[in-house]
Amino acid sequence: MSLFDEIPAPAAEPAPDRPLADRMRPETLEEFVGQEHILGPGMPLREQLERNQLGSIILWGPPGSGKTTLARLIAKLTRADFVPFSAVLSGIKEVKAVMAEAERNRKLGRRTLVFVDEIHRFNKAQQDAFLPYVERGDITLIGATTENPSFEVIAALLSRSKVYMLRPLTVEEVLGLLKRALADKKRGLGELNIEAPEELLRQIAIYANGDARAAYNTLEAAVAAAQGKRLTREAVEAAIQRKVLLYDKAGEEHYNLISALHKSVRSSDVDAALYWLARMLEAGEDRLYIARRLVRMAIEDVGLADPRALEQAVAAMQAVHLLGIPEGDQALAQAAIYLALAPKSDAAYQALNRARADVQQTMAEPVPLHLRNPVTRSMREWGYGEGYQHAHDLPDALPDMPCLPPSLKNRRYYFPTERGVEKRIGERLEEIRKAKERSR
Repeated sequence: MSLFDEIPAPAAEPAPDRPLADRMRPETLEEFVGQEHILGPGMPLREQLERNQLGSIILWGPPGSGKTTLARLIAKLTRADFVPFSAVLSGIKEVKAVMAEAERNRKLGRRTLVFVDEIHRFNKAQQDAFLPYVERGDITLIGATTENPSFEVIAALLSRSKVYMLRPLTVEEVLGLLKRALADKKRGLGELNIEAPEELLRQIAIYANGDARAAYNTLEAAVAAAQGKRLTREAVEAAIQRKVLLYDKAGEEHYNLISALHKSVRSSDVDAALYWLARMLEAGEDRLYIARRLVRMAIEDVGLADPRALEQAVAAMQAVHLLGIPEGDQALAQAAIYLALAPKSDAAYQALNRARADVQQTMAEPVPLHLRNPVTRSMREWGYGEGYQHAHDLPDALPDMPCLPPSLKNRRYYFPTERGVEKRIGERLEEIRKAKERSR
């Protein structure tokens, strides 16, 4: 019999009041989605399991990537007693009691798999308590952590364990899980016969950011919010919405005046800018509020067309803070004049908006290994920093290595204008891009 032949489990109807994420937890390795780099045919963890040679391991990965589920499946496949620990709730007393029982079981020929969730929350003394039992083989330890084990797991325990990095699930993998939950009549939502457009399920998958549990929770909330048998965009938006905090509830005229000042500066109308500024000063507006808005104008509307605009606005804010009323008012006027007359560009502002749109609409991919700092020997063994090109070691200081995630390769966000200093910035940017193309 192969180790991957599943052990029959007694049939049990899942409690309908359990969260969907718990009901849909994989019961077999075939149901487990993702982590092909360690569980695919011929991959290291799969090889250990097939040969029944599993030692103590640390599962390091983001929330919802399957650490707890995988530990349970490993216990089932290796026919071991499964003892879960929570590093938040358990102390040394509980650890030692379980270890004593595991020692007795080993003498009787029974294996004990101890699963420690959030092992990074155990202190050094608590982690030390596992060491003799791991060394003697009384237990097989599986630790799960979202934190880098090089920093959070003691060296002695780390040296006796194999670390496996789990990756966040891809959008397609999460999408498959959501479809399975909608179709499964025993454990999922199949009995509801919900019609769910794929584009809405994909939006949930993107929002989950690789976290299967978050995806299930969002789907469950969206289905509960849906009217009838069809999942709607409104229901999905209600499930994933984020709270928006409102700032300043003063009267409409307050907003009208600052809007007029801002748009006058943007339009390079210096006289109008001075007029609306004077209106606000005479009305008793908070000077630091005006100063903060001028700083925003320097960033949003002048940008790199005149990098000194931000310096002028910040200096005006400091002057207002130092001098107060009325001397500080002149600093505000000086900054408003400078900003109104400066060349205008919102290229940097729009560049950040484009980058944020990609962050919101695509998966947050892991930082490429060559951009990570290999500060420990284990991190170097895992490939951190491999292939990194240090700019200062190159004659032109222009590495040709990619710094964006693979799915965003060659994406451009910043498009400089031909106005002011930004024209020179654009020329330099083009030089850099052409030089990197030649290197590739």
